[in-house]
Amino acid sequence: MFDFLEGYDLLGAFWVTVQLTVYSAIGSLVWGTALAAMRVSPVPLMRGFGTCYVNVFRNIPLTVIIVFTSLGLFQTLGVTLGADQFTSINFRLAVLGLIVYHAAFVCEALRSGINTVPVGQVEAARAIGLRFSQVLRLIVLPQAFRSVVGPLANVLIALTKNTTVAAAIGVAEAALLMREMIENEAQLILISAVFAFGFVCLTLPAGLFLGWVSRKVSVKR
Repeated sequence: MFDFLEGYDLLGAFWVTVQLTVYSAIGSLVWGTALAAMRVSPVPLMRGFGTCYVNVFRNIPLTVIIVFTSLGLFQTLGVTLGADQFTSINFRLAVLGLIVYHAAFVCEALRSGINTVPVGQVEAARAIGLRFSQVLRLIVLPQAFRSVVGPLANVLIALTKNTTVAAAIGVAEAALLMREMIENEAQLILISAVFAFGFVCLTLPAGLFLGWVSRKVSVKR
């Protein structure tokens, strides 16, 4: 029944998808946190940059960003991100595009968590002489992260599914292999079912686990 899978590296393709997800999730969390800090910064220039970034990149299709990283950054400007092989360059550019796009959503999720922190706590921290960066790092962000585990889980699940866009620049992840198999085999429904099941196996456990974490660490107000 599944003879059509012979000759294809299905696990290898999904392993590339997992790598894309992990690297992009880490980068998006770091850059999204920095953007959220800018969004609530007392410096108008930083607030303006954070607002513009979110409004611009959240409204650009991910496909456009991914294709631009290949055609614009690599082929036009020669940016290779330290890689010397074509496959590695495309992989790193895809990670960069996914980070640029999803950091905007992480920023907004985290900013909603920052807004749940009582203003009195921030004012008390400032009253004892803490700087903005100390208030953010010691008082606000720890509570904000505990409040937005659920929304961040939704961003992670969306990121996992959006890795399929990397196939547009030739990254050998699951969607690229599925397209190749559909072109070569006469098993469209079975091939689609196999890859759909693979993505469910990736996203469902992560969603259930992070949902459990969200219930355990949520701040009771």
